[in-house]
Amino acid sequence: MDESDHHQLHQADSLSGLSSILSTDDSRTSSSSGEIPASIRTESMKVSEAGRRKCVGRNNRSGLHWGLTSVIGRRMEMEDAIAVKPGLMSSRCNHVGGCTAPDSRTSGEISPVHFFAVYDGHGGSQVAKFCAERMHEVIAEEWGREGINGHDWQKRWEVAFSNGFQRTDNEVVSEAVATDMIGSTAVVLLLSGCQIIVSNCGDSRAVLFQRNKAIPLTVDQKPDRKDELMRIERDGGKVINWMGARVLGVLAMSRAIGDRYLRPWIIPVPEVSFTTRSDEDECVILASDGLWDVMTNEEVGQVACHLLRRHRRSSTTDNTPPAQIVANNLTEMAYGRNSSDNISVIVIDLKARKGHPQRQ
Repeated sequence: MDESDHHQLHQADSLSGLSSILSTDDSRTSSSSGEIPASIRTESMKVSEAGRRKCVGRNNRSGLHWGLTSVIGRRMEMEDAIAVKPGLMSSRCNHVGGCTAPDSRTSGEISPVHFFAVYDGHGGSQVAKFCAERMHEVIAEEWGREGINGHDWQKRWEVAFSNGFQRTDNEVVSEAVATDMIGSTAVVLLLSGCQIIVSNCGDSRAVLFQRNKAIPLTVDQKPDRKDELMRIERDGGKVINWMGARVLGVLAMSRAIGDRYLRPWIIPVPEVSFTTRSDEDECVILASDGLWDVMTNEEVGQVACHLLRRHRRSSTTDNTPPAQIVANNLTEMAYGRNSSDNISVIVIDLKARKGHPQRQ
């Protein structure tokens, strides 16, 4: 990050309190925001037949906006990476699984499944960068394997994620991406018309916000988490408190891609969650611990929901999407609160107006 970027982030000192951020507009331009291209949007949904349940997804496919930031912050090296792949897959709602009205007309229509991910590297940036380039491809391939078609839809996703994370981990070795001392977290979110599906390794985090309610979609995999501590000790490892709980006094998380030198205690096995979409959903935020170490879920939600509601009602002078304004502000707030890490944030606006101007 150059000196001018640091100057902009130092301005965040004045935003370190929630009261100031909730009363201050930010319409800073960024080219990293996005909207699902019209070419991969679902055609307008037909109303379900009378007497049938309504599909939640029918209102969730016409427009999707996101914003993202990824900055080096106070670190000497940038080790975070981000991946956004709109329309990674296209499938029927009832084929993806979790359709809220499987007997409706909309359940049989083709719609996109979108991919978002944050990777927080440690020891170097190589594994995080490789995950950003490769993970989505591997997961899509695993989902399409005929061998797991017989599973129920949740089990099928769990198998696809488990195999996908393991394959990516294996490829780090087979393609000599990095040494055994380098690794990365991985928080991956797939968004369909009816479902929010999250797969997580490490302590990056995904949180869903509904009005003023924060709903964690992941649980940080820390060495002192009771179940993780038991697993590590059962396999002959130790958790040592050295500036926080660490595996063998080294790594402050219990699962990751890479880090072969800490096997079998550090594993690339993800935890997967499924959340049915609702009309109450405001946004989902994925971020590295550069954000979560200095802001609570509730604080992030208060800022995000306030700014989204304000800027959805009125376009900014440079047409910056509301989701990008939120990502910018959260990043500046984290830096202003003396975050010592890289800061990466993805904001997915789940109530974006279809006609809102959008930068690509």
